[in-house]
Amino acid sequence: MDRRNFLKTASAGAVFLSMAAGMPSCETVPVNKLPRWRGFNLLDFYTSRRWRSGGRSASKEEDFKWMSDWGFDFVRIPLQYPSYINYDHNEVGRQITPEETVDYNEEVVAEIEKLVFLANKYGLHVSLNLHRAPGFCINAGFNEPFNLWKDEEAQQAFYAHWDMWAKRFKNVSPSLLSFDLLNEPCFREDMNDQYSKKTPVPGDLYRKIAIGCKEAILKHNPNRLIVADGNDGGSLVIPELIDLNIGQSCRGYHPGYVSHYRAGWVWKDPDEAPMPVWPGIINGEEFNRKKLEEFYKPWTDLVKQGVGVHCGECGCYRETPHGVFLAWFNDVLSILTENGIGWATWNFRGDFGLIDSGRKDIEYEDWYGHKLDRKMLELLQKY
Repeated sequence: MDRRNFLKTASAGAVFLSMAAGMPSCETVPVNKLPRWRGFNLLDFYTSRRWRSGGRSASKEEDFKWMSDWGFDFVRIPLQYPSYINYDHNEVGRQITPEETVDYNEEVVAEIEKLVFLANKYGLHVSLNLHRAPGFCINAGFNEPFNLWKDEEAQQAFYAHWDMWAKRFKNVSPSLLSFDLLNEPCFREDMNDQYSKKTPVPGDLYRKIAIGCKEAILKHNPNRLIVADGNDGGSLVIPELIDLNIGQSCRGYHPGYVSHYRAGWVWKDPDEAPMPVWPGIINGEEFNRKKLEEFYKPWTDLVKQGVGVHCGECGCYRETPHGVFLAWFNDVLSILTENGIGWATWNFRGDFGLIDSGRKDIEYEDWYGHKLDRKMLELLQKY
């Protein structure tokens, strides 16, 4: 065997072994085209204001070491684009213009790059995600100058961001970095009202925009892995993308009665949220593992169709009773694992997190000055 063929064979074997190592030992597990990555979301650049160093959500090198030591291999970094452009509403005191949405701040872009490389240093694959893109975010809190789903100018700005990131990271191995195009796409008329009714994005429109992003990305590295979040806020498979060789990302938040109990961005009046149980009846509806299996069936069927699937966000807000959270999450992770689907909790440190979550009904373990939810860690390590 010559050197070139040897390297090809060795590389393919390494990829197979790395993917197989994370799979549960069960012969009936479907073969997922995406690795079964397991890890966390990091919120360093999850802000609609220009990023400043040393924020409360800033990741530290020790975080990555702990993740790696505990057996995890993945981080997703949701970016709100205003965090890394030169526009800053607090400084200029006016609404952003379309031109300013693509005026990148090199200092902040370099900090994002450093975060990616730091995660890679500890063997963690990074998924870079646009949580807020020009013209769209599932959350309010920033007035966009246009609408991604209606305006060609917004779509071109969106492609420009992915062109910039793809060029920036063109030499980074696909085994270390993938791109998650847009967090939880959905359509609504009022982009600035987070409580307004959301509907799925028309499939042909989602396809058009996904193709535009794909072309911008692959011209810099034709092997880059690309993932698209499920339609209607991450909940629905996107049939229109199946033939594009783009992975799809689901969510581990069903039912929201459990995962988002008393969350202020979901409930206008948190006191109206019904008390969650698992399994059992919430607000007149019965929930159990069988209902979860039915919810995830379109996604597990998608794996069987040869499309890579990953659960880019999952977990439970701190107000949910801890015992209910663990029982429910055990079923969620079990179903995903049995179908070869990896996951990333929202988040590592914070309200949904493994560390410093602020839950009031558990005994934390002191962990180098932080509060560690040991029971949650043991559950995650089980899967």
